[in-house]
Amino acid sequence: MQAEQSNQRQYSTAWILLLALLTALGPLSIDMYLPALPQMADEFGVSTQMIANTLPAYFLGLAIGQLIYGPVSDRIGRKPPLYFGLSLYVIASLACVLTTNEWALIAARIFQALGGCVGVVIARAAIRDRLDMQGSAQAFSSMMIVMGLAPVLAPMFGAWVLTFFPWQAIFLTLATVGIICWFCVHFFFKESLPVERRLKLSTYQVTTLYAAILKDDSFRVPMFAGCLTGAALFCYISSASAVFMGQYGLSQQQFSYAFAFNAAGIMLMSSINKHLNTRMGIFQRLRLGGSIQCFGALAVFGTGLMADAPLWLLMSGLFFVVSGIGLTGPNAMALAMSQQGARAGTASAIMGSMQFACGLLGGVILNFLVWKASLNMGIMMVLFTSAGLFAILKVGKQLKHSISA
Repeated sequence: MQAEQSNQRQYSTAWILLLALLTALGPLSIDMYLPALPQMADEFGVSTQMIANTLPAYFLGLAIGQLIYGPVSDRIGRKPPLYFGLSLYVIASLACVLTTNEWALIAARIFQALGGCVGVVIARAAIRDRLDMQGSAQAFSSMMIVMGLAPVLAPMFGAWVLTFFPWQAIFLTLATVGIICWFCVHFFFKESLPVERRLKLSTYQVTTLYAAILKDDSFRVPMFAGCLTGAALFCYISSASAVFMGQYGLSQQQFSYAFAFNAAGIMLMSSINKHLNTRMGIFQRLRLGGSIQCFGALAVFGTGLMADAPLWLLMSGLFFVVSGIGLTGPNAMALAMSQQGARAGTASAIMGSMQFACGLLGGVILNFLVWKASLNMGIMMVLFTSAGLFAILKVGKQLKHSISA
């Protein structure tokens, strides 16, 4: 109990709110424009699935960008990359407004992700800079509760904007949020990596560092556990518009409510994760989350096999898949980052990059599946959550071995 109280004193609510705001750029940029996909497809004269490819494009930018910001932040500190990344994000968001075809939009979205991903890298690294493993797990959970509001509110706000303005207004709003983040960083973010702890790395040394981190079982195994279970969320995001609006015929506003319902589950499970901190170990919570996600994925797959599954049944399965992230995400992250020390920025970048690489993989594969949207989504969710649960069990064996050693 004393250790827990000590961890709580290591960070303030205001600090977590700032990190959550920076991290929330990702879900805001992904979720706010989802209700507009059919409208954008009509304007560009292409299919909704073609416009939906701007989601895997965003994941590509996130995967690449994090590999850059991680080692850079370990070398020059956490604050300078935030200035650059947020500036690029604002410029790219404005470029999205000016696009006239789907390929230009895809390109602009890649650059938007290259800028916006700086927030999640620095947030993870800053937490590891200041907290130990137990404190990190609590901080990640606190941050996930706050940033969980983004996917809940973003589609609803996007749908509301579309009732008064064209889809371009959504990207103008995102550019405004980026500007607000830039000023918050300038005035309120304090550098968390002292000069004496920074790594002086050449390009060759960065490559070597990446290889060394990936060879570290204490990082690699929980990283895969978090990335694979997290990939189920990206399958949901990539398929949500086609499933809810295309297959079930929901309106933009109804879609936003359905999406928000599932996203609220992440906040719920993140809150439960915090309260379970003194009753269950990190691995036990990770395993519980993986089991919940697997159960939900099987339910989604089952509804996909049905000829005319009711929406409530599909929503029930999706709720378990999505909400389970609130348990698997922060605990896998805390385990993976626990031994990384001064190279936390680079380790954070690898983990974030792998998460979105899995999201990109899932989005690409969905383009080639020929069944109805809900079944395609269920297939991918079962594959990712099953692989994730297998990785979680390997984490358990790894922890038992380290204890016995």
